Amino acid sequence: EEKKLYWDRSHYDSPESQMKALAKSSTLYIGNMAFSTRSHNVLSHFSQIGPVRKVVMGQDRFTHTPCGFGFVEYVHREDALLSISNLSSTKLDGRIIRVELDAGFQSGRQFGRGKSGGQVRDDKRKGGIDPER
Repeated sequence: EEKKLYWDRSHYDSPESQMKALAKSSTLYIGNMAFSTRSHNVLSHFSQIGPVRKVVMGQDRFTHTPCGFGFVEYVHREDALLSISNLSSTKLDGRIIRVELDAGFQSGRQFGRGKSGGQVRDDKRKGGIDPER
């Protein structure tokens, strides 16, 4: 089953420019994290694969509190690719996380894009935010 690419219109002028960035990226998008997860937990989890250059935690754009996603930038692209196959669907702080290749972190991307300030997926979920988060 082929996965549809999310085109980040606010940071890439075309899907093609985003694909070019993806082709050389060593950055991962990490989703479905607990709101209580902190950067040191993420660093510890992802350092199992290889050296991590940077961890950026996603924040609600209004309250600047964690909102369940983040970015991990590896020193080596190969480690990012290994993490996708080895750490996707693993548990971090009690949550099964999603690990996907990202075109690269740019300032501003750490803020949620949902109407409520958090993630769009939380806005769409009936009943609001998953209470387990």
